[in-house]
Amino acid sequence: MAGAKPGVHALQLKPVSVHDILKRGSKFIKWDEVSNIAYINMLYLYPFLSLFLSLSHSITPYISLFQEVEILDISQIRDTRTGKLAKLPKDPRVREVLGFGKPGEGGVAVEGKLVTVVHGNDLVNVSFLNFQAMQEDTAKVWTEELFKLATNILSQNASRNTFLLKAILKMFSDKKRVETALEQCGLVTNRVEGIKPDDFTWEMFQSFLHSLCLRPEIERIFVELGSRGKPFLSLDQLTDFINRRQRDSRLNEVLYPPLKREQIRQLMEKYESNASQLERDQISLMGFSKYLGGEENTIVPPERLDIIDDMNQPLSHYFINSSHNTYLTVGQLTGLSSVEMYRQVLLTGCRCIELDCWKGRPQDEEPYITHGFTMTTEIPFKEVIEAIAESAFKTSPYPVILSFENHVDSAKQQAKMAEYCRTIFGDALLIDPLEKYPLIPVQPLPSPQELLGKILIKNKKKHHHRASSGGNMRRRTGEIDALDDSEGGQLLSNGEEKLAESLVKDGDPRKSIGHSEVNATEEMSTLVNYIEPVKFKSFEVANKRNKYFEMSSFVETKGMDTLKSAPIEFVEYNKKQLSRIYPKGTRVDSSNYMPQLFWNVGCQMVALNFQTLDLPMQLNMGVFEYNGHSGYLLKPEFMRRTDKHFDPFTENIVDGIVANTVKIRVISGQFLTDKKVGVYVEVDIFGLPADTKRKYRTRTSNGNSLDPVWDDETFVFNKVVLPTLASLRIAVFEENGKFLGHRICPVSTIRPGYHYISLKNEMNQPLLLPSLLVYTEAQDYIPNEHQEYAEALTNPIKHVSLLDQRERQLAALMEDNGEVRRPHIHTHTHTHVMFFYPHGQKEDLIATVLANLQAQSTEELKQQKSYLKLLKKQCKELKELRKKHLKKVRLTHTQLVRLSRQLTALEMELQKQTVQLREWQMQELLKLRQQQHTLEREKKHTHLREAFQKIKETSQEYTVSCFITTVLHHSTGHNQQPDQNYAKVMCRAA
Repeated sequence: MAGAKPGVHALQLKPVSVHDILKRGSKFIKWDEVSNIAYINMLYLYPFLSLFLSLSHSITPYISLFQEVEILDISQIRDTRTGKLAKLPKDPRVREVLGFGKPGEGGVAVEGKLVTVVHGNDLVNVSFLNFQAMQEDTAKVWTEELFKLATNILSQNASRNTFLLKAILKMFSDKKRVETALEQCGLVTNRVEGIKPDDFTWEMFQSFLHSLCLRPEIERIFVELGSRGKPFLSLDQLTDFINRRQRDSRLNEVLYPPLKREQIRQLMEKYESNASQLERDQISLMGFSKYLGGEENTIVPPERLDIIDDMNQPLSHYFINSSHNTYLTVGQLTGLSSVEMYRQVLLTGCRCIELDCWKGRPQDEEPYITHGFTMTTEIPFKEVIEAIAESAFKTSPYPVILSFENHVDSAKQQAKMAEYCRTIFGDALLIDPLEKYPLIPVQPLPSPQELLGKILIKNKKKHHHRASSGGNMRRRTGEIDALDDSEGGQLLSNGEEKLAESLVKDGDPRKSIGHSEVNATEEMSTLVNYIEPVKFKSFEVANKRNKYFEMSSFVETKGMDTLKSAPIEFVEYNKKQLSRIYPKGTRVDSSNYMPQLFWNVGCQMVALNFQTLDLPMQLNMGVFEYNGHSGYLLKPEFMRRTDKHFDPFTENIVDGIVANTVKIRVISGQFLTDKKVGVYVEVDIFGLPADTKRKYRTRTSNGNSLDPVWDDETFVFNKVVLPTLASLRIAVFEENGKFLGHRICPVSTIRPGYHYISLKNEMNQPLLLPSLLVYTEAQDYIPNEHQEYAEALTNPIKHVSLLDQRERQLAALMEDNGEVRRPHIHTHTHTHVMFFYPHGQKEDLIATVLANLQAQSTEELKQQKSYLKLLKKQCKELKELRKKHLKKVRLTHTQLVRLSRQLTALEMELQKQTVQLREWQMQELLKLRQQQHTLEREKKHTHLREAFQKIKETSQEYTVSCFITTVLHHSTGHNQQPDQNYAKVMCRAA
């Protein structure tokens, strides 16, 4: 957000390059998890569409127009895995086909050949493509190279020309027009014929697209620039256009001079395909269109996508991409928890993830992760740690923070958690503080560069002087390291937790300890160093302790209250210590708050629900795309310097910061959707409260989404107070409000002039064809009364030339009248008089005037009537301004009091409804538990009654039988055997 000016940083990013093995293609066995079918395929990348992954049953030297080929856009690839990290088949038939269990070929060797490609348009609904290569080296090359291509920042923000190269041409118009365009380009029209890649060149494709989709708005621009009916622009005209319209006026002319003719000539040679026009230093309409969509004319300079921030500042000087309840896939109360979410969130560049840990059940004693006291599913803690170790540094090498919410009230299981972290993370886990940064007061935090490749643990820390006797794990509420505002506490209050404990005693650890965190054991405490959570009491207490390694968490409502009541103090706090903001508990649908609110006061870890791609999440992804997708953005300078104070609610220009003026005109759209519907564009700026403007909107196109043209209204953001913290969002919607695509650009990076904006989806993945043609102006903000002086300072040569031109014109006019004005020298007056002389007498005039000037003291100058009059006028204006200011302050105070009362009433109502919801939830949960307990008890009683009845019946039969046998035995004599049949009859009778 606070990077260098456009053009300052030299581009270090590597351009897209495709490995030869990927171009040639490799043979794989593709197997499907669902259908359990395995078959041989050829996997390769198209030579001329190098950013498409192609899967075909056969190898052909050319691509047929109607050949069915399975194609995956590499921009949709989220991850690639091989070896033990790839998916393993479970079906015995597939395992047999892949060679598992074959004599002489171990399972490890087979695993080394496996490749899994993870792709999708969001973080939750990802799909997996599973392959087995013929050789292990092939699997490794494909895995590494595909991931490099999928995560290449330049390819994700490529020019429109590149996306046109990627696009598979869809027939948006009628068949006859398409056939006419094909014939004009000399391409085939027969369905049975194919197009060879060598014939279908970039120039041919551009010609085809130009013939298919006419662009009258480009022609109008071409004419305005000076073609005047001619089919070309000259080299001088193109040079003037690039240096006057396309150049950023915020750049210094000396340090960043305009392009020279030789450089413009090179651009001509790159984009003009007509050799005869190049010989005459001319560029055609086609070449001009290619330049507008070229990589030199993107809306954001490519160097701004690279790591341009200073990464050697303390951690507290950065905004850190952060996630809330990372494991959840849907809502906060129900739904699945997923280990895969940790991989996907880390792959987006997120650097702070959350783990809600709970005590495992007695049979396995394995801690697990879930959202406590809800109906969300559980996932093993160990599997989550393995997933984090696998994906932590694949996208960004900068430190990852694990935010533990620890509810494990078992010393044995906490020791197991610590052991998992040590063994699985290995050397990546930072256990001991760095030697240069001991854990003492007034010691700044280490920098992201010094923590490269490290994992930091945020967990409550045990302090020996507070240790309880007996080693029992008890909750405490009065200590500095107890988090009363922990996230779990948002669902149930302490009183309701106690009620739950007293009414429901079922042995469930989540209910036995409620939602408060437990004290850490020695094993977990040793893992905590630079991110130690403490309860926030006040800014005064934090300043008194001055421990920069202590951080506090704020629920969004508490953060908002703090932001409104003490914004300047909040900014000062965040200069030294870390703060984390998380969503309020009533966001059960996993919606998000606007992160810009807390970026404005310098909060570093503004945690969001990554599973919900709403507007706040889109803004977060768009902002953190910059600085090399590192997950860290350096805060503006005044948010880091201790000698500067900043009020985020200011509406005035801040000392030392140059405000910007931004203007944007939406000219046209291209291939916005394949539906025949009306579309419109919204233009917003998010930043400080004074900078945030929502919403400018174009009119809705009349059923045209293929190539709508607006080009009517210019949207003006006159004064952006803090451009390094502001972001411009341009979004396209269907007439019914359905989102089609958008783009988010930092205001400080926007290039002026005519540009194509390639749109992206909610996940910030590039769309192929949808784009907007816009005209932008981005310049330093200048008050109206200073415009003339600013123009003179910005371009002094032009200003002097203009003055000379005016002087010559007026002098010529005076000569025509036969008059030449002579100077009338005033020695004691300071009224400026303009003199005009013929060109030959100018130097003599200057010498004469200088010779007659007399020095005056300051006191003499102060006695001048003009000075006294001006001083009196200024005093009068000052009094008026004070009156207006006091009136405005009183009015604002009155409004603030009224709004405060309304807010208090709303908060009380909300609190009341929340309590009612909590009571209802508690009652429902208690009813469910009691019903379950009653059913289990009735089932046990029924079982006991049936068993007792059977035992009773058996005992009675046995007793009667014995009695009858005895009677018979005595009645017939001791030496005679009783009649068995008679005995049975007697038993039945009994």
